[in-house]
Amino acid sequence: MSHALRYAVNCSILFTELPLLERPAAARRAGFGAVEFWWPFAEAVPSDTDADAFVTAIQDAGVQLVGLNFFAGDMPGGDRGLVSWPKRSGEFRDNIDATIGIGERLGCPAFNALYGNRVDDQTAAERDELAVENLGLAARAAARIGGTVLIEPVSGAERYPLRTAADALAVIDRVQAANVGLLADLYHLAVNGDDVDRVITGHADRIAHVQIADAPGRNEPGTGSLPLDRQLADLENQGYAGWVGLEYKPSTTTDESFGWLPRERRPATA
Repeated sequence: MSHALRYAVNCSILFTELPLLERPAAARRAGFGAVEFWWPFAEAVPSDTDADAFVTAIQDAGVQLVGLNFFAGDMPGGDRGLVSWPKRSGEFRDNIDATIGIGERLGCPAFNALYGNRVDDQTAAERDELAVENLGLAARAAARIGGTVLIEPVSGAERYPLRTAADALAVIDRVQAANVGLLADLYHLAVNGDDVDRVITGHADRIAHVQIADAPGRNEPGTGSLPLDRQLADLENQGYAGWVGLEYKPSTTTDESFGWLPRERRPATA
């Protein structure tokens, strides 16, 4: 793997054998200085007590939060975001300040806004119009703290409309905000049949965050057939200097799944 890129542990998919608030400290013990999370609460606007507990867990662990998802609905139940979902648009808007507020307290630079599955009660054009409006609101809120809103192509969700980098970039172009960028999850792109090498060489300047897992299986690098080592090196050669989120399901224990990345290359600073 590339020697200059910085790695962050996604604590919503790794260390799941531990309670959520214990995972940042586990990442620190494993030698990492940075973490990312999907939305860590059951509701769009958590109580002050719950928000404070999350912030404290990150701070006490001594790690940097480098990525946080906006509330995306019931992810285990199949939801993949509220941005383009008319009936739940209000929840997304209520969630914006909660998400950016936590990000401001922790110095988080990037916020992933999952687009939402297609639903039947409005046309695709109407849903896309709503999405642009909501993403604009999110981008303005993130801009207040110097943050970036991420748009991610996703696999494994049949009704999720953003499957390729081109799909996501088309949305980003419509939002017309300088602080909206592509989340290039190399696993999702590969599984969806996108030309990952072409995305890297053609759009590295628009990639604001990277995540990795191997395929098939969505396990740690080295368990599948994706050329992740070369692709990360290519990203770096194209000028990408952001974070690489480890968003994979460990094939054994979480700690054992880090064997591909030597401990001296895990800290947040290169």
